[in-house]
Amino acid sequence: MHDGTTRYGHEEATAQPADVGKSILAAGLATNYHDAGSGRPVVLLHGSGPGVTAWANWRRVLPLLAKDFRVVAPDLAGFGFTERPRGEGQYGIKLWVGHLIGFLDALGLARVSLVGNSFGGGLALAAASRHPDRIERLVLMGTPAGTFAQTPALRGAWSYEPSLENMERMLRMFPYDESWVTAQMVRERYETSLLHGGQAAFRKLIPAPGPEGETTWVKGVPEETLRAIEQPTLVLHGREDSVVPPECGLLIHRNVANSQLHMFGRCGHWVQIEKEDEFMCEVSDFLREPAGAGGRA
Repeated sequence: MHDGTTRYGHEEATAQPADVGKSILAAGLATNYHDAGSGRPVVLLHGSGPGVTAWANWRRVLPLLAKDFRVVAPDLAGFGFTERPRGEGQYGIKLWVGHLIGFLDALGLARVSLVGNSFGGGLALAAASRHPDRIERLVLMGTPAGTFAQTPALRGAWSYEPSLENMERMLRMFPYDESWVTAQMVRERYETSLLHGGQAAFRKLIPAPGPEGETTWVKGVPEETLRAIEQPTLVLHGREDSVVPPECGLLIHRNVANSQLHMFGRCGHWVQIEKEDEFMCEVSDFLREPAGAGGRA
């Protein structure tokens, strides 16, 4: 088991959150992001949920990937420390794709590979289908696809009301081994969840839970979009993912022609955290392939 479990009060919160990095104007929004390394550009797209940020998702693997690539990780519109758009009704795939492409333009990145976690994977697929000339390769982790029954973890995230106890209860549904959820993680995510409009974007992504005992259906990336993806694609999924069912990873692999799938045993929704070494091996090898290469057999 991971030995990082601590309880509230054993660690001090930082005055300046590590989640706050650089800032750049992208698609009209002051966008918080992290930027490290040099070489072929790789953009890390975080997942959704209360208190999520790019740093929370990628803090462990960003410096490792930066040894071989230029790695940038933005807080997407509606999340983290990026400026909120005016009007919650604007949230939708058009806004998120526009913000991502605006972010690439602001940094002068003509063509990049995308590594997307959960919602970030769905955004990566949408960007690749709408702007194929801008996207070289895709890595998708725990990405929602097709139509599936809303999981208890997604129900809990949608219904989240800010408190340390609620944040801990929600986060413990994400990994296979709950001890990955530390007091520091809970506190940081809780404090970020207090930012203005922190839940609005997430609640636009999935439907409100129905009455207890009734199935609420969630729509991920549709199969017709998956079949249109031509970029080499690496699909990663935890076998015990209780947030986005593993069947979604299988669906993506079956429909994206130039794809490969790795299913991690004893792993939940946080592949990059729970299986860091294996993640780094798979993703680094995949991203190192020459531009235009069709992927591994």
